[in-house]
Amino acid sequence: MVLQHFSHRHPLVFIEERSNESEKVHCSGCGEMVSGPTFSCVGCGFHLHKQCAEAPSEMVHPFHRNHSFILLQRHPYKQGGCLCDFCYQTCETFVYHCSCGLDLHIKCALFSYNIAEKGIAEFQHIAHVDPLISMENRPEKLKNAQCFACWKPLLDSVYFSPDCGFYLHVTCVALPAEINHLLHPQHPLVLQFNSQRLSCHICQKPQRRELVYSCSSPCKFVLHIGCAIPTKLNQLYYHRKHPLTLQFADEPLPCHICQKTEDSGTVCYLCSICKFVLHVRCASLPPVIEDKLHHEHRFTLLPREVSLICDACGTSGNFVPYICSTCGLIVHKKCISLPSIIKFYQHYHPIVHTYFLERHGFEKWECRVCYEEVSTEHGSYFCSKCNYIVHVNCALAEPYFYHVVDSIETDEAMELSFEKVTATSIKHFSHDHNLTLSEEIVDDKQCDGCLLSISASCYYCSQCDFFLHKSCAELPMKKHIWSHFHQRLLRLTSGYIFRCQFCYSETSGFAYTCDECNGRHCLGCALFSDIHRCEGHEHPLPFFRKFEGSCNACGDSITAAFRCKSCNFNLDGICLRLPLIARHKYDEHPYKLTYHDDKNFSKSHYCDICEGKRNPNHWFYHCEICDNSAHPKCALGKYSFIKPGSVCKLGDHHAHPLTFFRKYDYIPECLKCGKLCLDLALECTLGCSYVVHWECIKPRPFGKRTIKLLSKDETN
Repeated sequence: MVLQHFSHRHPLVFIEERSNESEKVHCSGCGEMVSGPTFSCVGCGFHLHKQCAEAPSEMVHPFHRNHSFILLQRHPYKQGGCLCDFCYQTCETFVYHCSCGLDLHIKCALFSYNIAEKGIAEFQHIAHVDPLISMENRPEKLKNAQCFACWKPLLDSVYFSPDCGFYLHVTCVALPAEINHLLHPQHPLVLQFNSQRLSCHICQKPQRRELVYSCSSPCKFVLHIGCAIPTKLNQLYYHRKHPLTLQFADEPLPCHICQKTEDSGTVCYLCSICKFVLHVRCASLPPVIEDKLHHEHRFTLLPREVSLICDACGTSGNFVPYICSTCGLIVHKKCISLPSIIKFYQHYHPIVHTYFLERHGFEKWECRVCYEEVSTEHGSYFCSKCNYIVHVNCALAEPYFYHVVDSIETDEAMELSFEKVTATSIKHFSHDHNLTLSEEIVDDKQCDGCLLSISASCYYCSQCDFFLHKSCAELPMKKHIWSHFHQRLLRLTSGYIFRCQFCYSETSGFAYTCDECNGRHCLGCALFSDIHRCEGHEHPLPFFRKFEGSCNACGDSITAAFRCKSCNFNLDGICLRLPLIARHKYDEHPYKLTYHDDKNFSKSHYCDICEGKRNPNHWFYHCEICDNSAHPKCALGKYSFIKPGSVCKLGDHHAHPLTFFRKYDYIPECLKCGKLCLDLALECTLGCSYVVHWECIKPRPFGKRTIKLLSKDETN
């Protein structure tokens, strides 16, 4: 028997049995090892299982009635891969493709077709596995496997042996093709692929193109297989008075299992007489839960709703708990599997979950996220090295706040950013020449690291206008930044103009850069902690990620703050890092940051730079010698953290290198906007008459873009 198949140029010869079983070859249709009858082109080494060779070129699938599938030798997408919408594995060989974007492996298409057509004979030879009986020699991958039909854990009920190539519950093969449901009485719901990725109307979870019960009419009503059945719960041990009916809740009520409140209109199990609510996901509670990874003993369900404080998370309320009788612990179901050790983004060391802490005297422990008291008699996350403590719910509030780790040890060693040359000189990673230590204060110079005035010991280059505070020069090459979500240490970089991810300042100074997202933090933001002190307030100022109010320093509305709750004193990140000293081109003396104006006559409440009104309750800069006062923005300028003299090349605007400057004697006009260059501008290094504002030519949006600065040698 000979077959001319569309996927191969030569005729394929039917082979009943392979003569050389030691030679391992794969089917070009499904990719699996060839066994049994095949159609083959021996000369080309091309083989197809008989089932793959005889598969129809076009298929009308019972689970996808609106369109036909076309059999292709390879998926049609020019870019990216293709996932099978039945098993969610990559499609490398033959694929059934629908114009609506639905794709199936050839074997998945044929197998699911047999399920839809109730081809019971196709499944009779496949062994059944009972997870309660067959517990020995269970492959590790089965513990996380999900049924391809209902997508619930495979080990929840009896399943077909995975040797058949599919993960399927036995009950899911017998699912009814059509059901009537009380949440959608208008039309029957048909079992089909969710090609439009509609969300389930009960659990509201976003959908893949998996099997669902869907209305065949244009109602776009979809239910998960697991959510569609059942519709009524009778004689629950924690609510025995009345049955619970699956329906839409008219008002937001907390679930009596997990205590979470969903919006009104959410589908749940409800006793309208007692206002007893049960989420669909909470309806079936196992009597015993054993999770050796998180706790050495098993937890047993207490089939009563009781008013308690959960020993794992410290949250109080009415809930149906689980009990560890050995340890005397009473916990929420969700708290049984709390991660034991996590790396929390705000802290350098991993923090450990503990059910209680020993308390010394009358000390009070405050959560380092919400700054409310943490009860040491109940669960929290704790770092014993730093006495750092966080509420469980604060630490786990968002999935990007943390990741689970196996150990409390940190394995990244300290790496210096410089090498000692002599007792008073170093070779720094950021500069071509050696730097010399000086104890002199040169406050008319800027540190190339933090861009603040040199007000303490510094290193300088005898050949260049390059200065570094001693503290900036000796920073580590890698550092944990408490405000950055990615967990790896950030790397110290230099030689770029960038926008700080925290304070949004544009700066030419050093940055701690994330290799994962390329986010950068200026030194001013990288070097203060989540509890900061400043001269403008007597108490420490912890950081509150969620806050609505105004900044006491500038009066602007803010959504996050460094704040003292007891004094209701709040600062945004920009005001917190204002330099103590500022210089302005119109005053020979330095301005000092001042926190309140003692003068009570209105004539003094003006800015001597812009001549506009100044709020006496807000911070300002003041020169005591000249008795001049200024808004912080006026004293510092818009781009005070970009160092004049820095050189870059912007090929889109000018062919030659450009130097940043601020002119005090002669002020040129900008070639872009025609206005005087009163703030930061650039001019051609080679003497062209090209002068332009930085504001006029900087990239937009700036975001995570960077502008490379040229070294002295590169400029030459």
